Amino acid sequence: MIEVEVKVRADHSKVLPLLKNIGAEKITVEEQSDTYFAAPHRDFAKTDEALRIRSLDGSAVLTYKGPKLDSVSKTREEFETPVNETTTTKILHALGFSEAGAVRKKRDVFRAGDITVCLDAVEGLGEFLEVEIVVEDDRKLESSRAQLFKFLEQLGVGEEDSIRTSYLEMVLDKKVV
Repeated sequence: MIEVEVKVRADHSKVLPLLKNIGAEKITVEEQSDTYFAAPHRDFAKTDEALRIRSLDGSAVLTYKGPKLDSVSKTREEFETPVNETTTTKILHALGFSEAGAVRKKRDVFRAGDITVCLDAVEGLGEFLEVEIVVEDDRKLESSRAQLFKFLEQLGVGEEDSIRTSYLEMVLDKKVV
């Protein structure tokens, strides 16, 4: 699967009424805790990859994210599978992986047609808006990306507002300062 995603900074108090006006349906609220791992055999920061375990409501998912596929969004190939968090962490440590950082957030998830809309309140970073469409192959990347930017225009957000930096990179940069 390929996740076509655009992320921007957003004041949730201003975005919520706009989502309501366009008929977005609230799906759920999630408390997510993500632990990212560094590989012993390559530098994910240089290869633009990510490996994480996401904990959510007593369950966990292992996710691999490949390099970004364009220069304006966070579009990338993604693989996920449910896991036992404790066992998977032990396996990764046994293979030489180490914990690279953690991101904690509250995510309000909405649906607007085939677009998933997430209002993220990220611990230590602030409020963000992510919109995404999942596609099966890369023939739909360009049209899906255009669809997301057109949707964001309804919320007063332009393509120039797109943030390609991951939450982990933001958290790690903040620790350096």
